[in-house]
Amino acid sequence: MNPARRTTQAATTALVLATAGTLLSTTAPAASAATTCTSPVYKRQFFANTAFSGTPKRTDCDAAIAENWGAKAPATGLPKDNFGVRWTVTRDFGSGGPFTFTAAAQDGIRVYLDGKVKVNVWKNVTSTAKKTVNLTVPSGKHTLRVDYASWTGNANVNFAYTPRTSATVDKIAPLTPAAVSTTYDKGTRKTTVKWTRNKEMDLAGYRVYRRLKDSDAWKRLPTTTAVTYTDATPATGDTYFYEVRAVDRAGNESVGTADKPVTTLDRTAPAIPSGVTANDEQPGITVSWNPVPGAASYVVHRHWQYGDGPVKVATVTSTAWTDVKVNERQSYSYWVTAVDKAGNQSARSASVGVERGDFAPSAPTGLTATTTATGIALTWKAPTGPSSSDLSKYRIYRDGRFVGEVGPSRTSYADIRVQQGVTYTYAVTAADIDNESVASAPVTATAPATGLAPAPVTGLRGAMNGTDIDLVWDRSPEDDVEYYNVYRGVLIDGVWQYEQWTRDYSLRQPGTDQPLVGYSHEIYYPLGVTVRWAVLAVDSYGNSRFDTGEEFSYVTVTEPAADPEAAE
Repeated sequence: MNPARRTTQAATTALVLATAGTLLSTTAPAASAATTCTSPVYKRQFFANTAFSGTPKRTDCDAAIAENWGAKAPATGLPKDNFGVRWTVTRDFGSGGPFTFTAAAQDGIRVYLDGKVKVNVWKNVTSTAKKTVNLTVPSGKHTLRVDYASWTGNANVNFAYTPRTSATVDKIAPLTPAAVSTTYDKGTRKTTVKWTRNKEMDLAGYRVYRRLKDSDAWKRLPTTTAVTYTDATPATGDTYFYEVRAVDRAGNESVGTADKPVTTLDRTAPAIPSGVTANDEQPGITVSWNPVPGAASYVVHRHWQYGDGPVKVATVTSTAWTDVKVNERQSYSYWVTAVDKAGNQSARSASVGVERGDFAPSAPTGLTATTTATGIALTWKAPTGPSSSDLSKYRIYRDGRFVGEVGPSRTSYADIRVQQGVTYTYAVTAADIDNESVASAPVTATAPATGLAPAPVTGLRGAMNGTDIDLVWDRSPEDDVEYYNVYRGVLIDGVWQYEQWTRDYSLRQPGTDQPLVGYSHEIYYPLGVTVRWAVLAVDSYGNSRFDTGEEFSYVTVTEPAADPEAAE
């Protein structure tokens, strides 16, 4: 800005305007070819003519229109006569309202609002001409433009726009403050309310209001010109609402902001819980107590005879809690404190003691049964809970009968004592030294159709001895073979049909000098036909290759048509 020979009156006008409407900037930026001026500072352009044509000779920023150049040129490179100066600014007028435009110039001056002329004193005069216009500016952003022309003689110009603040004139309420927020400090028990600065040019300040929740009665707190206010909110533990309203110099008050709640700190502790009991049951020790008025939650404390001291074990909203993290056959004591919604905690209740008994473990879960090449494989998940801490084993049941057990670190079992192709139902229990759980959910599986029967016997040989058939074979090396079945087969319509003839238990133990097994039987009704004599090992689970149609050992002989001895 180049306020050459600015008069004292002009400087005073500019200062008042800055104070009232926050229009002025203390320092104007230097001129440049592409000058940008921050509102509400004007952008000023100098022209070497009064028609404002062509490229400006100079462009800079001007905080206020208050110049007295006298008979001199307004800037270097401009004539002292026949020059023009244009000021423009776009600013937010907030809610708008009644304003006074005051213009004074020698020579011509025109003032535009959004491109429409509001002041027009456009003539060459020998003394300063003045004009005042009262008008209403709409709310929001608007553009002011001031054109000044100096034809001959002295040059001076002044322009100011100020809100009219008389209560009889200004009936427009300010805009509602924006971005209101509240913060409650529990340490100081004070609420800080914040908001953004209003755009009003005639703003007198802000009023903060407070009311109790569920009440329509607002209390007006002191007015402030700042954009923050700290209130000593009553520390009653109740919820309060705050809102902010802007007020202008005419006394008009804006609509209130959205209500913002704060919940104050309550320093009063609730009553001590009464009627505390502790009962030893499944799945743990249940602690219960009487409800406390005003309590929002309860804190349960426990002391274990082998622990490090009292510890907080639970925070609950109900009046009972079950402690499942306890060991059997050990003593515990419990007490309870009540906590209100503000965080105040009561003194501790009377302590109650209880000794944990010995209970059966929980049942295993997730039992599965899968068919394998050697039988049926079972898997399950270990039980959880305090009663499982002394788990000693798992017991396996097939079709309701106990078939085996494994240690507590095992969660699987292979059942190889099954018969081929048979479907079984399994269940598993968990047991400690003295107790056994209920059975798990049952599952079924079918043993493999083949592959479990003993191998074919070896060394089978046989011959007719008169009417006797003599059979001899090697003892099976498999330890679970319990006996041998002997079959006689006759070919009928091209198919060998077998009939079990006998069961032989004459097993020989390994290491004996009698590795062979033999069978001799008299044929009472010789047929004179060719037959097969088959021998199949059967294990202790009843598996036999005959039952599954697998290959087995046999010898073929021709039985006599008559008794040879009878012919003699």
